[in-house]
Amino acid sequence: MNSPEIKAFIRENSHLFWWIKPEEKENIDANFLVEAVLNYGNEHSVKRLFEVLGIQQVAEIFFRQISRVRVNYHPRTIHYFTLYFQRHAHTYSDSATNRTFAAH
Repeated sequence: MNSPEIKAFIRENSHLFWWIKPEEKENIDANFLVEAVLNYGNEHSVKRLFEVLGIQQVAEIFFRQISRVRVNYHPRTIHYFTLYFQRHAHTYSDSATNRTFAAH
C-alpha cells in the first residue's frame, strides 16, 4: 500500500501511466514508479521522486533493475542515471545478493 504522499505524486504524474486504469494507478509499486519516472518524467518529476522515495532508494531500485537480463530503460537513461547515482547516491545495494557497493 502506497503512502498518501506517494499516491499524490502518482496523481500529479498520472500522464506517465496512461495505459493503467485510473483506479489502479495509485497502487503501482515503487519499482514501476521509478522506471516510469526515470524513463519518461521531466526534471521536476525526477526531483519530486527523489524527495518522496529518497535518492538512495531510487538508486537501489535503478541499479537492481539494470542488472537484470531484460531492461526497460532507454540506453541514454541508463547512462545518465548511472553517472548521476554514482556521484550523488553514496552507496547502493543489491538485495538479491545482499551486497553493498560504494559508488565511484
